[in-house]
Amino acid sequence: MAELDLNNVDDMYYDVLREIGNIGAGNAATALATMLNTKVDMTVPKVALVEFSQMGETMGGEEQIMAGIYLSISGDITGSIMFLLEEKSAHELVAKLMGSSGDFVEGQPFTELEQSALSEIGNIIVGSYLNSLSMLTNLKIIESVPSLAVDMAEALLSVPAIEFGMVGDQMLLIQTSFSEDTELNGYFVLVPDLPSYTTLLKALGVMQ
Repeated sequence: MAELDLNNVDDMYYDVLREIGNIGAGNAATALATMLNTKVDMTVPKVALVEFSQMGETMGGEEQIMAGIYLSISGDITGSIMFLLEEKSAHELVAKLMGSSGDFVEGQPFTELEQSALSEIGNIIVGSYLNSLSMLTNLKIIESVPSLAVDMAEALLSVPAIEFGMVGDQMLLIQTSFSEDTELNGYFVLVPDLPSYTTLLKALGVMQ
C-alpha cells in the first residue's frame, strides 16, 4: 500500500469528520447543559489540516493565553487529542459551572478548584467527541486521564507537535463554537500517528 499523503486526503474525509464532530458536539452540549443547568448549543464550523507554524495564528495568535486539556488515546488508534479554550472563555465557563460571578481579569490565575472544574469540562467535551468517533468507526478508543495547562497557544501546541513531528508538520484542527447567552470558541487538535490515520480512513469508508 502506498504511503498515506496527508496533503491529498479526499474532501470526503473532512466531511465525515465534520459530521462526527457535529454529533460529538451535540453530545457534549447535552452534557454541558446538564452541568451548567442552562441551554447550550454547539456547532463545528471548520475541520482542516493546518500547518503547525500557522496553528497559533488560526486560533487568534501564538501568544494568546489559552487553557488546554490534553489526553493521550490508545486502542485501535493511538495518538493524542487536545481541547483548547481562550482564557476568557475558560473563566466564563468555570464561573457558570461554579455558580459564581465576577468580571474577567486578563492573566488572573485559576484556583485549584477552578482547574479541577475546567479539567472536568474538557474531559466531557473531548470524551463526547471520541465516543462519537468510536461509535461511527467501530474502533476501540481509550482515553487517558486529562491533564490541564494554561499557557500561550504556541507552548500548548508544542506538546502534540513533538509527537507529530516524526510524521509531518500538519495537525487536524476541529473548531467548535458553543453558546448559551454568550458565544465561545474552542478548538480540538487531533493527532493520531500515521498508521492511525490510515485506520481511521478505512473505518470511515473513504480509503480502501
